[in-house]
Amino acid sequence: MEQNQNFSDNYCFACGTDNPRGLRLTFAFEGERLVTRTTLAREYQGYPGTVHGGIVTTLLDETMANYMTMRGEKAVTGRIEVRYRRPTPVGAALTVAGWLEKRRGDYVTMKAEIRLDDGTVTAEGTATMAVVEKLDETGTEA
Repeated sequence: MEQNQNFSDNYCFACGTDNPRGLRLTFAFEGERLVTRTTLAREYQGYPGTVHGGIVTTLLDETMANYMTMRGEKAVTGRIEVRYRRPTPVGAALTVAGWLEKRRGDYVTMKAEIRLDDGTVTAEGTATMAVVEKLDETGTEA
């Protein structure tokens, strides 16, 4: 199942298809992990040849949030921690995966990572998210 989640106008910077400057990410479950694949252009560069750290964080955060959405719950990030293990190169194929680590009521701990094709992990994220509403099968409030 592959889909973009949007709650209003499909203009989300990360997953909206109508945003001309956005990342236009699409997601699909592979087992218990939600995955997106992308190659980022120079427009998303920080240091020469390296994806900007804020964009790296966006990739991780968006994957974790969409995991919850695609499981039927809208969740917002309360806290995120990112560990930058290696520079994430511009122009390289990236695989971003997110998964649920644990749940306590309406609070979840999520994990995500960015990998290069050779398996190198460039960044890892951990987030505490709060579930704010249940969604129906169309991605809208239930």
